[in-house]
Amino acid sequence: MAAWAQDAVIRIEAKRGDDVAEAAARWASQLGEVVTFPLPRGWTAIAIGPLTPEEAGERIGALKEARQIPQDSFVTVPGPDVVLTPVGAAPAVAEPVTEEPAAPQPDLPAPGTYIRLQSVQDRAEADAALAEWRKTFPEAGMTELPNGRFGVVLGPMDRATADAWLDVFEDGDVVPDDAVVSDASELGAVIEAGETPDLPPPPATAAEMPPMDQVQRALRWAGVYDGEIDGKTGPRTRDAIQAEILAERLSTDPGTAMAELIARREAWRAEVGLTTLEDKATGLSVMAPMDRLEFDRAERALSIYGPKDGSGAALILFSQPGGQQELLDMSGLVTALGWVPQPVRDIKPGRVLLEGANDAHIGRAEGWVRDGRAEGFVLIWPASDAQGQARIAAEMSDSFARRGPAANDAPQPAQSATPALGNP
Repeated sequence: MAAWAQDAVIRIEAKRGDDVAEAAARWASQLGEVVTFPLPRGWTAIAIGPLTPEEAGERIGALKEARQIPQDSFVTVPGPDVVLTPVGAAPAVAEPVTEEPAAPQPDLPAPGTYIRLQSVQDRAEADAALAEWRKTFPEAGMTELPNGRFGVVLGPMDRATADAWLDVFEDGDVVPDDAVVSDASELGAVIEAGETPDLPPPPATAAEMPPMDQVQRALRWAGVYDGEIDGKTGPRTRDAIQAEILAERLSTDPGTAMAELIARREAWRAEVGLTTLEDKATGLSVMAPMDRLEFDRAERALSIYGPKDGSGAALILFSQPGGQQELLDMSGLVTALGWVPQPVRDIKPGRVLLEGANDAHIGRAEGWVRDGRAEGFVLIWPASDAQGQARIAAEMSDSFARRGPAANDAPQPAQSATPALGNP
């Protein structure tokens, strides 16, 4: 045995307590020439050997390529005082130390499976890595691995959950390719404890994907999709689905995640009071937040809804016979009255979009030429709720339609050429 101590071994695993014998026997049945030797803090190394350093270097590459040993296995030369015990032989028993009290055992990770996000050699580098990872995974912790390196880990969770989420995180380039799933027994001592992440297990059966136009509208509502609502599964839609799964982490299954997103959107619509507004003056129909609006007046081609109970919201519907020039004239009026402050204009044949904001409110005007009419809406919303404004504007754009003839088209008494809107 003394001669063996100068040879190299391939370290494949480290175990502790009752797990050592079972794991070592399993490896011996698969590989042969397996030995064990003691490590600090009560751990026992399981290795292939003894081998010459040259033999170890050649063999480890072949074993890793064949996936017969873990990818983080490594070649090491045990110190001259280390005794290698072949699997099946009685392990060496150290003489009891009575001069000093036994050192306290380190804390071990909670039982379960972990995603090892990164491992580094230096403690200072590990601290910096943990701080960076916690920006993405606030629950992450750090352990000192049996090989002396430091690992940033996420867990515990069951094995199926860890495998499924690691695939999702790798596909989304959230974690590096060398991130691995590890059992708690492989992670060494806890340096900085983490928390159990809120990652649901994968469903037993994949859910059917909802209709793609509904998915696209829900993804746009979530702020991860700005493409066309065409009901087609293109690259932008697939990227948006992946982004939503990574952002909310509600399910690893796309069908399940999208069904939950659609349900969240419906709950939000009810919360903000979105209902169908059918406006007689313009003949238009649109989904609008009527809990925050109340009818003010109709003027020429306009129907104006002001803020309700100090909500800071306002809505103007417009419709008149005409084409592109009448649509441009209406956009000029919107700008002149400050409904859309300092607007960014997107003008195309048959369509106009104005968007702008100041410290008080966000404005969006959208209009179309349809069936010989220039019509559209202006939404004014408090600047403090930019996300709500974007979501409501998208809902209005989707639902905007004509329900019947416009009462405003009938001859009316002369009125002021410039309608006034109260301060929302």
